[in-house]
Amino acid sequence: MIHYPMSAPLTVESVLAVLRPVEDPELRRSLVELNMIRDVAIEDGTVRFTLVLTTPACPLREFIVEDCKKAVFTLPGVMDVQVAVTAETPQQKSLPDRTDVPGVKNIIAVSSGKGGVGKSTVAVNLALALAQAGATVGMIDADIYGPNVPTMLGLEEAIVEVRKEAGGDLLVPPVAHGLKVVSMAFLIDRDQPVIWRGPMLNGIIRQFLYQSDWGALDYLIVDLPPGTGDAQLTLAQAVPMAGVVIVTTPQPVALGDARRGLRMFQQLGVTVLGLVENMSYFIPPDLPNRRYDIFGSGGGEALAAEMGVPLLGQIPLELPVREGGDLGQPILIADPQSAAAQALRAIAQQVAARVSVAALSSVG
Repeated sequence: MIHYPMSAPLTVESVLAVLRPVEDPELRRSLVELNMIRDVAIEDGTVRFTLVLTTPACPLREFIVEDCKKAVFTLPGVMDVQVAVTAETPQQKSLPDRTDVPGVKNIIAVSSGKGGVGKSTVAVNLALALAQAGATVGMIDADIYGPNVPTMLGLEEAIVEVRKEAGGDLLVPPVAHGLKVVSMAFLIDRDQPVIWRGPMLNGIIRQFLYQSDWGALDYLIVDLPPGTGDAQLTLAQAVPMAGVVIVTTPQPVALGDARRGLRMFQQLGVTVLGLVENMSYFIPPDLPNRRYDIFGSGGGEALAAEMGVPLLGQIPLELPVREGGDLGQPILIADPQSAAAQALRAIAQQVAARVSVAALSSVG
């Protein structure tokens, strides 16, 4: 810490000097060097400045603000410190063999090795948690054969507008709870099966990516179908991805498939942001202090350790999660204080932090 003599004047330079040792806990780099301290102003002993975080969903926001205040208060003559907090989400590095989606900073896939583990529930609530934190978020329902994201978001009756542009037709995504959404469900009748081979699936996913009016997005969440098929390969080879979240349950059968799915993304050069263990334990609605390990316990933690990836969180199995999804009211909307909602919110914060670290690390 830099100490100044009592006679030293209080200046912008002296404020920046004492803030220089304060680091972003995730990036382990100086806030000043990262240009996260801006608009420093001094008036009558009050120091004001703006702290620009790398994501609105920063889990360590209050700690960073407190560290900044402590540092500035070491200066003689400081009577008050006022910190305005905002966020600028960094953009993932472009890759020469993949095409960016205009206006989209970070593309995050949510995948699973097998169906039935709650992947879409995690994807929808991850997107919502990021949006509720203040980020601009879009969502692609890339489960072409079984699109159910619109049901979970109450968009079953939504109609996608198709706007004519000079470069071709442009889909205008419907909006629910602040999320822009595109899905195959908007383009077919409710009972119509999609009987397509790989090339057609490849084409519609690329259309969702490049022929949708996304505008400016901090995050585009892609809900992939289960398995290791064409959709995963198309996405990984088409766009520079910020990373993928793998969803599993503690059950050995699910863990085996999750391991294969995780290996696939590693082989494709996609960053695995971490593993989410869904349905970790059951909480009876009439006995909220009880928990039952219906699908086993410890599986997600063991797999994460084995594969060398973070365990982002464990989500309990609660009836309102299923009920809310069926009614178009995700748990973060229907019961934001529930154990599942709190777990999902913490997972979203971790995902956002890891994406920011990766983006800023790629630019030195």
